[in-house]
Parts: sequence; C-alpha cells; structure tokens
Amino acid sequence: MGELSRALQAEFVGTFALILIGAGTGALGIGGLVGVALAHGLVIVAFAYAYGHISGAHLNPAVTIGLWVARAIDARRAAAYVGVQLLGGIAGAGLLAWILGGTQTGLGATTLVRGLAAGGAVIDISPVQGLVIEAVLTFFLVNTVLNAAVSGKAGNLAGLAIGLTLAFAILMGGPLTGGSLNPARTLGPAVVTGNYADLWAYFVGQVAGGVAAALLYKGSFSR
Repeated sequence: MGELSRALQAEFVGTFALILIGAGTGALGIGGLVGVALAHGLVIVAFAYAYGHISGAHLNPAVTIGLWVARAIDARRAAAYVGVQLLGGIAGAGLLAWILGGTQTGLGATTLVRGLAAGGAVIDISPVQGLVIEAVLTFFLVNTVLNAAVSGKAGNLAGLAIGLTLAFAILMGGPLTGGSLNPARTLGPAVVTGNYADLWAYFVGQVAGGVAAALLYKGSFSR
C-alpha cells in the first residue's frame, strides 16, 4: 500500500471520528457547550498522536488548504485530502443519523444562531457575521497548526495545542455559529439533514481564515 493511500485512509477515519463524536455530542446535548468543545478538542488531540506521523492529521479542509498555501503540502495531495475529509464528514454524520434513528436531533449541525439572549440583548447572527466569526476562529486554528506543528517548535505538545485551540474556539463560537471551523464538520450534517442554509458563509469564512493564517505564517513567522 502506497504512502498516499495510507494517508488518505487516516484522513478519512480521523474526520469520520471528529464528526461522529463531535456532532454526536452536540446532538445528544452531553455536557452542554463545554462537552461539545471538549469532544472536538479531545478527538483532535487523540488523532494528532495516532495519525500525525501518517498524514499530519489535518482532518479539516481549511487546515489542508492553509498548509497548501503555506507550501507545506503539494496540490495533488491537498486535493486528495480535501476529498476524503469531506467524504469522512458525510459518512460520520450518516452513521450518527442511523444510531440516533433519524435526523430529528439536527445531528449537531452548525447553524447561525437566531434569537440568542445574552447580556440583556437578543442576538441574531447574519450570514456575513457568521462568515467573519468562522474566518477569525479558523484563523486561530490554522495559525496554531502552522506555528506549533508544521514549524516543529512545539514538539510532542503540538497535538495538545491544536486540540486546545479548537476547544476554546468552540467555547466562544459555538453559541453563535456552532463553532465549526471545518468545512467537513459543516457539510456532513448538512448533507444528511438536507439543510444547506448559509453553507456558503461557513465555507468562505473557513477557507479565508485558513489562507490568512498561512499568509501570515509565510510572511512573518516561518523565518
């Protein structure tokens, strides 16, 4: 079996697990927002150490695109990674729907909040606001991947740093956009539930955030 084939299998399994466990925790309401943040963060930590040596454990098209812009991965491999990550996300959501007996729970889909009461105000997140939130939070995630893992400067703690970044991003972004930071995380439940509302805002924001982190890394931090 070729090296790329092994890497693609790792990316599929890891992304599958991220959506099954992360979205599943959200769908079941286990531990509230903190539970959802921990579920996503812990999956990333676990697979960073399990598959990091095989594929880099991107588990996220925005991460892969960011690494491609930073020239840490070639275009052919990046395109293959993105394809299997999206398939893994759909497969994970599909299994979750089967386990839960349907899509009535929403499968932990990441959607823009409407009517959130906070600090005496009622918050409605528009698609443009959602795009910016996802862009900023995804920037933080890809920034950590590049400066902790790709640079090699965090050593064996890189996986922990990345998992913690995802967790803290979800703690803030979760109530507003679902805190996806990942096109596969958004697409999987959307495909299975048939709800594609505002999907473009997530994809554009997440990719933009990943690209911005890569450009900053190449321009300033990789020297």
